Amino acid sequence: MVATVLTVLVAFGTATARMFVWPVQGVPSHVSAIMMLAGPGDRLDMALQLARARQASVLVVSRGYKGYGNMCPQKIPGVTLICFDPSPSSTRGEARFVGRLAKRYHWRAVVLVTTRAQDTRARIRVGRCFSGKIYVVAVPQPWYDLPYAITYEWGATLKALLLQRAC
Repeated sequence: MVATVLTVLVAFGTATARMFVWPVQGVPSHVSAIMMLAGPGDRLDMALQLARARQASVLVVSRGYKGYGNMCPQKIPGVTLICFDPSPSSTRGEARFVGRLAKRYHWRAVVLVTTRAQDTRARIRVGRCFSGKIYVVAVPQPWYDLPYAITYEWGATLKALLLQRAC
């Protein structure tokens, strides 16, 4: 019995660490678009940094819950800027929007700018609406936010996996 409980705890801890604390990160030298998801952390600065480095010719900025606000950042020469309010105002709404844009503009790869905690769920959601390659660049999050973020993401990820399986 004790061995079973320990095995479950180790498996849960390993899954938590892999999905919400240290997910696989990275981006190739060029993708079709940079997609900044709304949420905590300094996502906009990272998205702008990637756009200025010409990682993509399109920058998509979500102004959803905890997003950039009602404004778009200043345009970057040579980069198409698209700001939007997702409907619904969630990762699911953001995924649907990027899926429509990807289909319209024939995108093959996108990089999502988010936090490490949201990485797995963002990949799941966007992957249901977009058939191309998905990369993630995560912005730092204060260590004291991690317990809440991990708890929230477990629930939101299970919801995405079990209850909201469509795009």
